[in-house]
Amino acid sequence: MAGGEAARQRAQAVLRVRGAALAVAALPTAAAAVLVAGGLTGHLGASGSADAPGWDAARWAVSAVAVLVLLGVLGFGLLLRRVTLPQVPAVPIAESAAPELYRMVRDLAERMDVPAPARIALTPDCDSWLEDPLPGTPAAEAAPVAPGRAHADALGRDRAAPPAPTLVVGSPFMWWMRVAELRALLAPVVAGTACSADPDIAEARRFVRALDAVLGLAADRTAAAPAWRRPGSALLGRVAGLLLRRCRGHAAEMERAVASWASEQARQVDYGLRIAAQEQVGLAYAGWDRLLTRVALPAWRIGRWPGRLDAGVVSALTELSRRDRLAEGFESRLGERPACDLLEEPGRIDEAVSLLAARLFHGADPDRTDRGRAGAGADPTERWAPVDWADYPVEVVERIWRAQSDELVGLLPPDGQDSHDGPIDRLLRRLRDGAAEELASELTSRRLRAAAAAPEFQLQPPRTGRDLLAEHLTALVSCAAVDCGAARAGLDWLDGPVLLVGGVRRSDLAAPVSLAVDHGDDEPLRAWLDDIGIRVEKPVRLP
Repeated sequence: MAGGEAARQRAQAVLRVRGAALAVAALPTAAAAVLVAGGLTGHLGASGSADAPGWDAARWAVSAVAVLVLLGVLGFGLLLRRVTLPQVPAVPIAESAAPELYRMVRDLAERMDVPAPARIALTPDCDSWLEDPLPGTPAAEAAPVAPGRAHADALGRDRAAPPAPTLVVGSPFMWWMRVAELRALLAPVVAGTACSADPDIAEARRFVRALDAVLGLAADRTAAAPAWRRPGSALLGRVAGLLLRRCRGHAAEMERAVASWASEQARQVDYGLRIAAQEQVGLAYAGWDRLLTRVALPAWRIGRWPGRLDAGVVSALTELSRRDRLAEGFESRLGERPACDLLEEPGRIDEAVSLLAARLFHGADPDRTDRGRAGAGADPTERWAPVDWADYPVEVVERIWRAQSDELVGLLPPDGQDSHDGPIDRLLRRLRDGAAEELASELTSRRLRAAAAAPEFQLQPPRTGRDLLAEHLTALVSCAAVDCGAARAGLDWLDGPVLLVGGVRRSDLAAPVSLAVDHGDDEPLRAWLDDIGIRVEKPVRLP
C-alpha cells in the first residue's frame, strides 16, 4: 500500500512538471490580456495620453509573442497526443490459443487482488513486462478495469481506471521453465497491474513516453529536413529534452516504487519457488544468447530463419546443463511439465516468435528478397524461408562453408605454378609465403562493405582480419572433408556449425589453422588433412 502511494506521488510530480510547463507557456498570453484590458479600460496607456504610443507598441509586441507561443504550445500538445509511442513488437496470444495460460494469470491476479491483464503476448527476448495499450488502438478503447478491492482507494478509484495492460512474456521462459516456475516468475509482473490501473500513473507514463518519442522524432527531422525547417525541429527537440530532464528523475522513482510495491504484493504467491525461477532466468538468458549469436545469426545471414528457436533454447540449455557443473540438477527439471504446454499450438507460436526474432535482431524482412541483408551465400532468386533443425547442417552450415570457401578462393587467382594445384594446396603455399596479412585485409574490406550495405544488430563482437581468414580457411578445409566423404556438417547447440568425423565433433582443427594463419606454418594442417584422408590437390566443390 505504501509503495503504491509512493508511486502515485511520483506520478503526480511528473504531472506537475507538465502543469508548470503549461503555466510558463501561458504567461505571454496572460501578459497580453492584461495589456489589452488595461488599454480598453484606460488604465494602461489611455487614448490621447503622452505614453499611449509606447503602450500600444507593447500591446502589439506582447500579443504577437503570445500568439506565436500559443500556436507553438498547441502544436506541441497535438504532437504529444499523436506521436507514435515506442512499443516493443510481440506476438499476440489469443485466449483461445492459450486458455490455460490465461487461467493461470487470472488466478495470480485474483490471489493478489489486482486487475488481470487484458491480453498476453510473447516476445523473443528474456524479459517480461506490462505494456500499456497505445492510444487509439482497440485495446486502449476497451472498457477500463478497476483496481483490486483492497487497493482501490489508494490507487485512485475516484476516477475511471485506464484499460488493463498487456502481459508480455519472454518466449524462452515459456519453453525452458516449468509451469510452477513461470507462475512464480510472473507474479510480481502481474501485481503491477494495480499501479497500471491508477489514472495518475498511467497518464505520467504516457507523458514521459510521448516526450521520449518526440525527442527522437525531432532528432530525425533535424537531420533529414530541409535547412529552413531545421531550426523548428531543433527547438522542438530542445523543449522535449528539457521537459524530459525535469521529469525523468520522478519517472524513474515512480517505476522503482511500482516495482517495489508489486514485489511486496507477490510475496504471498510462491515466494520460495521464485528464487529458483530467478536462477532459471540467468540460465535461459545464457542459452538464448548463445543460440542467437552462434546458431540463428549465421542462418539469418544467408536468408534462412530457424523456425523453432524456442525449441532450440531447450536443446541448448540441456546441453549447457550437461557440460557446466554449475548447472547440475537443472536437467532433472525436464521431467516436470513445461510452461509451453499451456499453449494450444506451441509449434505454430514458436514459428511466429522465431520470425519476429529475425526481424528484430537481424533487421531483415523475410517477406522479400534482399541479397544485401541475406549476406554471403544467399541466392538472390530465393525468398526467405524457415529451416528445420534437422535440415540445418545441409541448408545452413554447408552453404556457409561453401560461400566462405568461394570467397577465399576468389582471392587466389591462378598463376604459373599454382594453376594446376587444388585450392586447400594453393592457399597453404601462399600462407607459407607470408600472404596472410594481404588476404586478411581483403576479407575485412569485403565484410565492412557488406555491413555498410546491410546494417544489422551487432550480436557478435567485431573480428580481426586474421580471425576472418581463419574462419574462411576452416570452411575450406571442412568443404574438402565433406566432399571426400570423410566428414559431414553438424550443429552444436552452443557453438553453432561444427565438423563431424565419424559422427564425432573434431575440435582439433583450430590449432593447425591458427598456426597456418598466424605463423605461416602449414605443416600441422597438412598433417591433419592427411590424417583425415584429404588430398590437397583435389578440387573443392564451390557454389
